Amino acid sequence: MGHNLRELSTINAYVKPKVASSADSLTDAQKNWGYVMAVFGAAFFSLKAVVIKLAYASAPDGANAQLDPLILLVLRMSFALPIYVAILIYALRETRGQPKPLRYIFSSMGLGAIGYYICSYLDFLGLVYITAQLERLLLFTYPIFVLILGVLFFGQKITRWGVASIATAYAGIAVIFAGGDIASGENVALGASFVLLCALFFAIFQILAKPVIDRVGSRLFTCYAMITSSTAILLHFSISYGVIGVDGSNGIAGISAALSISPRLLGLGFILGIFCTVIPSFLINIAIGRIGAQAVSTVGMVSPLITILAAIWLLGEPFSFVDGLGTALTVFGVGLYTYFDKKAAK
Repeated sequence: MGHNLRELSTINAYVKPKVASSADSLTDAQKNWGYVMAVFGAAFFSLKAVVIKLAYASAPDGANAQLDPLILLVLRMSFALPIYVAILIYALRETRGQPKPLRYIFSSMGLGAIGYYICSYLDFLGLVYITAQLERLLLFTYPIFVLILGVLFFGQKITRWGVASIATAYAGIAVIFAGGDIASGENVALGASFVLLCALFFAIFQILAKPVIDRVGSRLFTCYAMITSSTAILLHFSISYGVIGVDGSNGIAGISAALSISPRLLGLGFILGIFCTVIPSFLINIAIGRIGAQAVSTVGMVSPLITILAAIWLLGEPFSFVDGLGTALTVFGVGLYTYFDKKAAK
């Protein structure tokens, strides 16, 4: 799934950046290129929702509901999966003398099913009903869920600034729903519910993943997680279209019909899998090595703006003054949380 740059806290460096181990040893030019890579990584990730909407519009008669989100997920992972498998093979060869406990491998796989299968399916399903701009804003609030879950289940204390950040972020969402153009249309509440569930599950994933990543390493963790999620997506597809004989048939006809896709849709699946999944993850990994995770996260604050511009230009989505006000409040609320969270961590 792809979501904003903080999604990459679980994907940070499954390929070792060819940079010095300390940022202090880098030249100014190398650091500047790190910022460039962070910007392009943010841009590519931000275009995910726009590409998905373009794919839905490529369905017969341009009807979103006529393209099963599951088929689009299969297309995405068909292009991305071989790359992650290659990375896993390389990583296993490199760590051959340092085997990992099986329980952590299984934990990585289970978390991958949560973070990259359930979340991705909910996200793709939500985009059937809502605009790319609204989807990006709703996903952008997932750190708030991390804060709330930490308070409810992990004994963390919430400060007045935490309360203020939550109130501000969701006040922006409320403003958009009250009078914005990007939240208009049928079944918007249903689509928004799917995306908010996605944000909640991704917050759970983030909380549970950190100790596993510390033991397994981010490269292996990401590969196990992505391969597991891809397997779950393919299994889901197989059950839905009867390929494994659940309904007593071999399902070949249903699969053939499902995968009779146009060249345009195939191209969009390639863009989604490579340019909106694999390439930006490499860019962000290198950027983290050059300028640090905090700087990359700060650059990621531009992701809603990139989505807005792309959605207006490529999809013709509306954007009113009320939408701008709500977006500004939401971004400010999440930014407020990010600022004080980093300040407390120092």
